[in-house]
Amino acid sequence: MPKIWDEKKKTTARTIHIEPVTRLEGHAKIDIFLDADGNVEDTYFQVVELRGFEEFCKGRPAEEIPRIVTRLCGVCPWPHHLASTLALDQVFAAPPPRAAHKIRELGYCAHMLESHLEHIYALGMAPDFVVGPAADQLKRNVFGVIAELGLDIGTKVIKHRSYAVEIEDIIGGKSTHPVFSLPGGVSHPVTREERKRIQELAGKLVDFCEFTIAAADKIVMANPEYVAIILNKDLYYHRSYHMGMVDADGRFTFYGGRLKIMDPDGKYVADFEGKDYLAYIAEHPVPWSYLKFPYLRQVGWKGLVDGKASGMYRVAPLARLNVCNGMATPKAQQAYKHFMKRFGPKPVQHSLTYHLARAVEALYAAERLQELAADDEILSRNYRTISKQVVGEGVGVVEAPRGTLFHHYKTDANGMMTDLNLLVASAQNYGAMNMDVRNVAKTLIKNGMVSDGIFNMVEMAFRAYDPCFSCATHAAIGQMPMQIVLRDNTGAEIRHITRS
Repeated sequence: MPKIWDEKKKTTARTIHIEPVTRLEGHAKIDIFLDADGNVEDTYFQVVELRGFEEFCKGRPAEEIPRIVTRLCGVCPWPHHLASTLALDQVFAAPPPRAAHKIRELGYCAHMLESHLEHIYALGMAPDFVVGPAADQLKRNVFGVIAELGLDIGTKVIKHRSYAVEIEDIIGGKSTHPVFSLPGGVSHPVTREERKRIQELAGKLVDFCEFTIAAADKIVMANPEYVAIILNKDLYYHRSYHMGMVDADGRFTFYGGRLKIMDPDGKYVADFEGKDYLAYIAEHPVPWSYLKFPYLRQVGWKGLVDGKASGMYRVAPLARLNVCNGMATPKAQQAYKHFMKRFGPKPVQHSLTYHLARAVEALYAAERLQELAADDEILSRNYRTISKQVVGEGVGVVEAPRGTLFHHYKTDANGMMTDLNLLVASAQNYGAMNMDVRNVAKTLIKNGMVSDGIFNMVEMAFRAYDPCFSCATHAAIGQMPMQIVLRDNTGAEIRHITRS
């Protein structure tokens, strides 16, 4: 293991830069600051890109926005497309028929499968736990996974993910940038031939998701070394609040539900509709990143600390399993009960269990896809409500693969966009990622000793959340509140540059 700190001179490059960080969507870097003994003093997980979609959406016809926001990134276009049209349903006072909601959810389940399977096998769990956390960095990728699991399983993974993409194409018109969801409904119903094909693919996806959960048990949870890493409270763990969407019975859902918040002791502290999000969530800017830190308004901003007194909270797969009282499909319910028996009681706070929670969600999405494909209502010709007025404001909320997503729109009397706010999942998990990065770095980097395996384990702290930063950053044009601090090797500040 190389040593970056000089024992005799007591000097070194006092900062470790990890840039770019890998296996995430977007651009970010990690700065690790060492003290005089070569131990970690502090860390900063910085998002270094700015998209500013909110600004160039202003002044456009509102009905164009669902097509524009899919271009935020190629990884999560579906949640933006649906959150956008859910907001416009309200802006144009056009509540969709039941058939339209079911068709939207049908396509969305396929997207959840595509996204989750990609992260499980190519970006997150498989590269880090099939290949290994300390494996050669050139092997910690999809090719290394195939080398470990075999070509047959690798082919199976690619084939089943393509099934989800095919369903996205059928429903969305395009898999990557869907165009089917419109204010008041959808652009077309599902034909009988399309339904037959979707049912065929859905059955195969259910089987594959069961295989994925069994493989995780066999490869990850059967390895005592991996279990020790997952359950180590000095590494990937902190006590936080959790937020997620539930249906009318308190069960898990991605679409059309209410939001609930659970505190670190397992008590529900909020239950609200998405349109009321500003009463519960606020955002705190910092000078060293383009991404703000959302926090619970009722608790307040206390900085990057955890516990009940901190307003930091988490979203996405683990948070959703914590908040719900069970899954709405039978096989996913059994997987959920097994997950909670293994890691509970609620709320589960071990960050690496996000990977295993993601596999449970994938099984739910496949089963729900199967249910919706069997529903005759998706064949209905009553699939859109035409707007007759402009209300001028709406909030759309869905559970994206990476967590809760809010789209808040305002228009003038002609339906032209005047203001919008996008509060995305990766922003809401940004505080948690920073805290996990700091915990892992402080625990593993001692006396200036560091290795590529340790660097990877630091990156695993954010990778569990499957972050997507392309859609997470936003600021007014002309306002880029970044600071550059130049320090010498003793840490003394030489120059301070501010752009604001």
